[in-house]
Amino acid sequence: MNAPATFPSRILTVFGTRPEAIKLFPLVHALEADPRFESRVCVSGQHRGMLDQVLAISGLVPDYDLNLMRPDQSLDALTAALLTGLGQVMDVERPEWVVVQGDTATAMAGALAAYYRKIPVCHVEAGLRSGNIHHPWPEEINRRIIGTIAALHCAPTETAAEALRRETVDRATVHVTGNTVIDALHWITARIAEQPELASGLSELERKFGGKRVIGVTSHRRENFGGGMEAIAGAIRRLAARQDVAVIFPVHLNPNVRQVMNAELAGLDNVALIEPLDYPHFAHLLGLATLMLSDSGGVQEEAPALGKPVLVMRETTERPEGIEAGTARLVGTDEDRIVAEAERLLDDPAAYAAMARAHNPFGDGKSSARIVELLARG
Repeated sequence: MNAPATFPSRILTVFGTRPEAIKLFPLVHALEADPRFESRVCVSGQHRGMLDQVLAISGLVPDYDLNLMRPDQSLDALTAALLTGLGQVMDVERPEWVVVQGDTATAMAGALAAYYRKIPVCHVEAGLRSGNIHHPWPEEINRRIIGTIAALHCAPTETAAEALRRETVDRATVHVTGNTVIDALHWITARIAEQPELASGLSELERKFGGKRVIGVTSHRRENFGGGMEAIAGAIRRLAARQDVAVIFPVHLNPNVRQVMNAELAGLDNVALIEPLDYPHFAHLLGLATLMLSDSGGVQEEAPALGKPVLVMRETTERPEGIEAGTARLVGTDEDRIVAEAERLLDDPAAYAAMARAHNPFGDGKSSARIVELLARG
């Protein structure tokens, strides 16, 4: 690790997507409240509207907004713009630490730009590995690049920490902190309890689907584009044919998702294809759902915190802890298997209870405080 920090220490937190914003706003809140730190925030705008929703509800006002996303932008063009744009911010701010989260292009480019300037990097949610560089793509490689650069690895679980140690990362730099997504979920759940109107936008669907068991769906992974998306849509169509089931599906903005889902599912009585939800409404959907079908990483962490089983529609997961704990099950994108596993949970109370009551391995809501102390130690 570095020499002991001198205070106040300037921390530049970099993010650009909705999931990053959700997982980092509790940490930014903690840094802003701590007199040992001078907090700066730079957003890339890798997701625009969905990012802005989280900024608004969390009260974060970025010091820099690069607004880099362009329609149909290639990954190499995005990465080049991120690297130069974030580098310019670092040249102005000259922070003691750069904080990145997860596996996005923004996180990878932020870590690389910091490395070029010999600024130490703190990686939040470090050590997740699927073992397959094409699943998830390109996130698996992004994580490995950041893992090579980072000076402080905040692993959400012991499994993630051990993955880093196997890669010969300096053991003194690896710490199990839990996942900040649980901090965020606790925060937003408390806010909704105080202000129910924050999540009232689903009330019409709640009335429409009253008495039915809700299956929540999210799907957006690049490796599922094409045949995988078509199989997922087919499975949803078959499940929605049950009269005891309703599907609520906030459809990702990517046309590779929208075109398939609209073609296969639009107009079905028991399926609500809705616009992407802001964070309070998504947390409320998790609470409403009987189970979740998802290819998202975050849902694998969030849903178990509310006792909701997750069927993971991917071939691999970099979050094996949920599979091992029994809170999630890896089902891939085979239509028949998705349907079979979902119906098993719907029709077998013992199977459902085994997943719903399993221990959530991803955190206790105190991860941000642990990370702040690690940064203070320098």
